[in-house]
Amino acid sequence: MSSPVATFSFPTQTLFGPGTLNELPARMARLGMKRPLVVTDAGLLNTDAFSSLSRALGEENRNRRWFLYSGVHPNPIESDVREAAALFQEKHCDGVIAIGGGSALDAGKATRLLAKRPGFDFAKFYDEPDWSGLAPFIAIPTTAGTGSEVGRSSVITLDATKRKAVLFHPELLAKLVILDPELTVGLPPKLTAATGADALTHCIESFTCPAFHPMCDGIALEGIQLIVDALPRAVRDGKNLDARGKMLVAAAMGAIAFQKDLGVVHSLAHPLSTICGMHHGLANALCLVASMKFCAARKPGLYRRIGIACGLDVLKCGDAEADRLTIAFIGEFLTGIGLYTKLRDHGVKPEHLDALVAQAWDDPCHKTNAVPVTVADLRTLYEAAM
Repeated sequence: MSSPVATFSFPTQTLFGPGTLNELPARMARLGMKRPLVVTDAGLLNTDAFSSLSRALGEENRNRRWFLYSGVHPNPIESDVREAAALFQEKHCDGVIAIGGGSALDAGKATRLLAKRPGFDFAKFYDEPDWSGLAPFIAIPTTAGTGSEVGRSSVITLDATKRKAVLFHPELLAKLVILDPELTVGLPPKLTAATGADALTHCIESFTCPAFHPMCDGIALEGIQLIVDALPRAVRDGKNLDARGKMLVAAAMGAIAFQKDLGVVHSLAHPLSTICGMHHGLANALCLVASMKFCAARKPGLYRRIGIACGLDVLKCGDAEADRLTIAFIGEFLTGIGLYTKLRDHGVKPEHLDALVAQAWDDPCHKTNAVPVTVADLRTLYEAAM
């Protein structure tokens, strides 16, 4: 092993377990949060998860001591964040609680930044000189996929260009994460599968990313083990708290792992959301196998340890065979949870390819892929997934 210089950090405080949402008021008090803005999407308002949050905060205090923004889109857009930040300022809020999937959590993170700096330009976030002093943030996921709750990034679609801006800074981290499996039992099987595939892709791509981060490598492999065990059970029986809990942990682990970085699957997936409106987890699932085959052909043995994490007997196989067995397993796994179809089955057409390839090339994730990727490769990968 070489001796690179690296920095490792895992600072987010996390509460895990059934019923941990009940600790929210006490934890808010510790953070000095007295007038929070709750950020979510409209679809969550009629769920048991939101009812549980309302009870924890006190339904009678709504619009007096806590306030609600529920306009977040499935792939959050700049306007969502600007509207939420305006409400934050109007109601003199002092903290943000985001509840929902990755979209709500990403919007909640960015709301704090815009509330502090109303003139913030999402397209030029690299030029932002001061990220300090953001309002405290509590993240409560109701899906097990993006792991946004423990991430230091926020992905927002720009109003002007319809492209995704990836805000990235340690100050975006939540002060507290609540992983309560009871909040995820109402997630439908298809969304359970799609969000779980997102977590799986995070673990696979972060592990194969060539950056040096052995801690993330170990976390990614453990995340894969948990997902292989728990995701099929969570899809079959949404009320299985053991499976739901393991998936919440695995999703968080995947997001912790990808501080190491991601790869070409995510570069392919992001435009499928912005151009074709596809769920991000589903987009990852549809591009994963083709991308793994592409990488394995250029870096034999890349997936051996992932195969071992999946429970396969590939330790003594040749490199190519270990990769083949692992990739076949991943394809069968995705099929088993109802996801391994083709892009064309979800409305993606050949005429979309030029725009998809252009946006995928501009996406930074492929720059840390396990092997180098060209523009032509991106087109080939889309065609393979069609």
